[in-house]
Amino acid sequence: MPSEPTDSATASETAPTLLVAGTASHVGKSTVAAGLCRLLADRGVSVAPFKAQNMSNNAQVALTPDGEFGEMGVSQYAQARAARVTPTTDTNPVLLKPSADGESQVVVDGEAVGHVAAGEYYESNWERAREAAIAAYERLAAEHDVVVAEGAGGVAEINLQHRDLANVETARFADASILLLVDIERGGAFASLYGTLELMPPDLRDRVVGAAITKFRGDESLLTDGIETIERETGVPILGVLPYDDPGLPEEDSVSLGASEETRVLGDDDGVAPDRSVRVVVPRLPRISNVTDFEPLARVPGVRVEFRPLGATLDGADAVVLPGTKNTVGDLRALRAAGFDDRLADFAGPVVGICGGYQLLGERITNAGVETPGAPESVSGLGLLPVETRFGPKKRVERVTVSVVGSDSGLLAGVRGDVTGYEIHMGETSLLDTRPDSVTRPLGGRSAATDDVLGTYLHGLFDDDLLRSGFVDAVFASADRTRPDAGESPASPYESAASLVATHLDTRSLFASLGLRS
Repeated sequence: MPSEPTDSATASETAPTLLVAGTASHVGKSTVAAGLCRLLADRGVSVAPFKAQNMSNNAQVALTPDGEFGEMGVSQYAQARAARVTPTTDTNPVLLKPSADGESQVVVDGEAVGHVAAGEYYESNWERAREAAIAAYERLAAEHDVVVAEGAGGVAEINLQHRDLANVETARFADASILLLVDIERGGAFASLYGTLELMPPDLRDRVVGAAITKFRGDESLLTDGIETIERETGVPILGVLPYDDPGLPEEDSVSLGASEETRVLGDDDGVAPDRSVRVVVPRLPRISNVTDFEPLARVPGVRVEFRPLGATLDGADAVVLPGTKNTVGDLRALRAAGFDDRLADFAGPVVGICGGYQLLGERITNAGVETPGAPESVSGLGLLPVETRFGPKKRVERVTVSVVGSDSGLLAGVRGDVTGYEIHMGETSLLDTRPDSVTRPLGGRSAATDDVLGTYLHGLFDDDLLRSGFVDAVFASADRTRPDAGESPASPYESAASLVATHLDTRSLFASLGLRS
C-alpha cells in the first residue's frame, strides 16, 4: 500500500535528499539534477542520483545489486556520470519500457520481469516496485553524503498521488526536500506553479524549499512582478530563472522528437553550410528505442541527423541508419506498409542498422512469435544483409568491449582500436551462407557488414570518437564532399549543466536547506 505521510523517513539519519520535481513533464528536471550532481561532486561531496521509477525506451546497461548487468534509464546513467560515481541500477530501480498496444515491459533492479498493461501494473507489480525502490534508495543513502532524486511528470497529478512512486512515495520514504521546476516556455507558468502547490499533498507541500523557472527567453526583469506575487501568495521562494539552453545531455525518451508525422533535425545549428554537410536519415519507427545513439553523431560539425516519418522519401539522404526498436516484427510491418523497404532498396549510400535495426536488415526473422504473439514462424526481413535472427526467451543485457579493424567494414575504414558499448536485445543473429565471400563480421564478430551496409548490436556506436569519426568520414566520402574542420571540441554536457545551474540558481540557499555548507 502507499505510504502514509510521516515526519520521519527511511534515510533521515543518513544522506539528506533533494527531490527535483516538476509541474509537468519536460520542465528540465533531468538537466537540473545532473547539474546539481556535478556541482556537488566538484565540491568533494559524495552524491548519487536516484529516480525510483522511470518510463523510457532509452536504456543503458549498468551493474545490478547482484553484480550482474541490467537495464536502467539513460538519464540516471548520465547523472551518475555527472556525479562521478559508477552507474548502477540502484539509481533507477524501476524502469517501464513502453511497447505495443499500451503495454510496458517492467524492469526491476535491472531485470525484465514481464509485460503488463498500465492497470495491471498497479494491480500486480506496483508493491514489488515500491519495495525495490526503497531498498535501492537505502543502499544509496547509506553509501553517499547526498542523494539528488528526480521526479517524473508532474508532482501534483491528483489521480496518481496514491501510487506515485517517483514523486510522492520518494519524497516520503527519502524524507526529501523538494525543488519545484516550472517551464515558462509553455505559457501559464505562474498559474501552473500556484496550482501545483495547491494540489500537492499537504505533507509534500511542506517539503518544498524553493521553485525555479526554466526555459526562459528574454528579459528576466519582465518576470519580477510575477515572482514577487507568487512568493507572497505561496511563501515559496523563487530560487532562480534558468534560460533556455541544451547542455547536450541524452534525451530521456522519444517525446522530444515531436509528432510522429514530423521530421526532426538534430545538428542543423552548427554553423556549417548545408552544401558542406551530410544528412543521416533515421526512420521514425513506431516503437523506436535508444534514440540517444544518434545524439553524439548530431554534434559533429557538418552532420545533420534527420528523423523522418516512414512515409517520407529518402531524397537528399547521404546515409540511412535504422535505429533500435521495442518490437522488430511490428516495425518491420510498419516499414513495409509505408513503402520504406522499396525506397531503402533503391538507396545507394551507406546503411547502418543498430540492434533491432540490425535485425530488420537481415534476410529473415524466425521464431517471431516469441517477440510478437500471433506472428508467423518466419518473417522476411529487408534483405540487405545475409543474416537470420532467431528470437528466444532470453534477453541479452551487458556492456561489451570489442576490437575494431577497419578493413572489416567499408564504413569503418582506417579505424583501429577497442570500442566499448552495450547490448540490450532479444534474439540471436547468425550469418547465412548465401553470400559468404562478401560479408565480414566486424566489431567483435557480433555484427555483419558488406562494403556499404553494417549491422550491429552495439549501442553507443557513435559515442566512441574514433569509430564515430570513421563513419562520418565514410559518409562524406560517399557523398563526395569534403568534411569541414572539427573546430573546438564541444563542452562536456555535465559541465554545461553544472554551469547553467550554478549561474542561474541560488544553490547557496538550496544546499543550506539540505544542511550543506555553501
